[in-house]
Amino acid sequence: MVADTQPIIEMRNIEKHFGSVIALAGVSLDVYRGECHCLLGDNGAGKSTFIKTMSGVHKPTAGEIYFEGRPMHFDDPRDAIAAGIATVHQHLAMIPLMSVSRNFFMGNEPTKKVGPFRFFDHETANRITMEEMRKMGINLRGPDQAVGTLSGGERQTVAIARAVYFGAKVLILDEPTSALGVRQTANVLATIDKVRKQGIAVVFITHNVRHALAVGDRFTVLNRGRTLGTAKRGEITPEELQDMMAGGQELVALEESLGGTV
Repeated sequence: MVADTQPIIEMRNIEKHFGSVIALAGVSLDVYRGECHCLLGDNGAGKSTFIKTMSGVHKPTAGEIYFEGRPMHFDDPRDAIAAGIATVHQHLAMIPLMSVSRNFFMGNEPTKKVGPFRFFDHETANRITMEEMRKMGINLRGPDQAVGTLSGGERQTVAIARAVYFGAKVLILDEPTSALGVRQTANVLATIDKVRKQGIAVVFITHNVRHALAVGDRFTVLNRGRTLGTAKRGEITPEELQDMMAGGQELVALEESLGGTV
C-alpha cells in the first residue's frame, strides 16, 4: 500500500433515508491512495446505497464527504467523475457488438480534423487501447475485436483500464467477480493489484471473503446499514470476517436462547 497521511476520500457518519426506510444509519469509511479497501456485507447490508452515495448518485441525508481533504457535495455522478471518482458496475455499460476500442473511448472519442470536418481517430484509439490493455495483462487479438467475444473477466478489465486511463483517483468496483469463474476471477484480482500499485485508491465491494482477502489492505463490514468495524490485513481471520457478514453474533445469541439447538 502506498504510504499517505491523509485519506483521499473520507465518508463520515453517512445516513441515507428513503422516506421511512433507513438504508444507511451512520456509515463511516476512509480510503487512501494505493490502498484496496474492501467493503463487505451480505445482500441488503447497504453496500449499493453506500457506493451510490460515494459516487454522486444519491445525496446523503446526513453525514459528510471529504475528498482530498476538502468537503465535497456531489450534485450528480458527473461531479464525482470530474473529481476523479470512477465506478465500474457489476453490469458493465458496454455495447457487445462494438469493438473494444470503441467501447474504451465511448463518450471520450479522440478526433482528427479533415478539412472542415472532424472524424473519429481510429489510429489513436486503437493504439491506446492496445497499450492500456497490455498494461493490465490482456493481449487482445486486435483493437477491432468485438467486446462480446471477450470473457467476463476481460470485459471487467476493459472497464477498469478505461477508468484508469481517464484519470480515476478513486476506483469503485461493484462486485466485479460475482459472476466469474475461477480463472477469470484471478485475472480481475490481478488487475486490481496492478491498479493499486499505480497509487490509485480502490474500493472493492464484495460478499466473497476469499476474494477480499486476496487483494485487500483493509476490510470494512456493513450489516443492516451500519458499520460493524474496520480491520487491517492480518488483524482478522477469514472466519471472523464471514461471521461478521453473516450476523454471527446474532446467531450465537439465538443459539444460547434456544438452548444450543440452532
